[in-house]
Amino acid sequence: MRVQISSDAKSLGSAAAAHAAESLRHILQQNGRARIIAATGASQFEFLQELTSSTDIAWSNVEMFHLDEYVGLPPDHPASFRKYLRERLIQKTGITKFHLIDGEGDPQSTIAKVGRELASEPIDLAFVGIGENGHLAFNDPPADFETDHPYLVVELDLPCRKQQVDEGWFASVDDVPRQAISMSIRQILKSQEIIAIVGGERKARAVQASLERGVSPMVPASILQTHPHTTLFLDQASAALLSSHVTTSH
Repeated sequence: MRVQISSDAKSLGSAAAAHAAESLRHILQQNGRARIIAATGASQFEFLQELTSSTDIAWSNVEMFHLDEYVGLPPDHPASFRKYLRERLIQKTGITKFHLIDGEGDPQSTIAKVGRELASEPIDLAFVGIGENGHLAFNDPPADFETDHPYLVVELDLPCRKQQVDEGWFASVDDVPRQAISMSIRQILKSQEIIAIVGGERKARAVQASLERGVSPMVPASILQTHPHTTLFLDQASAALLSSHVTTSH
């Protein structure tokens, strides 16, 4: 895993977007198309703003999947990840081939349908974040490192639900759905390349645990240590607790 540390959130977003744009252009040049996974959440704001401003990416040849969605949340809710991706990625780029997770229907039918489409061919590039509890997608600790299903229905733990309130997506913990549909850990790791964007002081402990401890389901994002083509983009705040060994050797 490579680690790149920027001074603040804006420069973090710019650095990650420049790397992502370069990777996308290379994939499109080599393959004629690209299959990507897009993350959501506050940590992706600056990154997506910068990435969608790139004018030399053939977005019409990009096929997009997304990591997760709340169960039972309508698509017009402010916290809906479908709404997020439509407004911050799809509408800005003109992507025409995308697979949004419908959390309002029968979850098992949804994960079967989208899972088949996701697993039908390799994923070239995945954008991910890390939660305050160390989660990867909505795989809260202890995460299932074994299942090979592309998507799962998962229970959201209290720290995860509190994070959604603290970031302003919901008014109270009781308003946060208790279940979500999440891409599985193994499916994420099948991506040819992973770009992780993690900023802010609130993520510092999760970043430290993900990099400086062993790989463990209790810190789901620690599994990224095992992926040969992952780059972790941090700012000074999220990297604050890392040892100098980690910051200079990755």
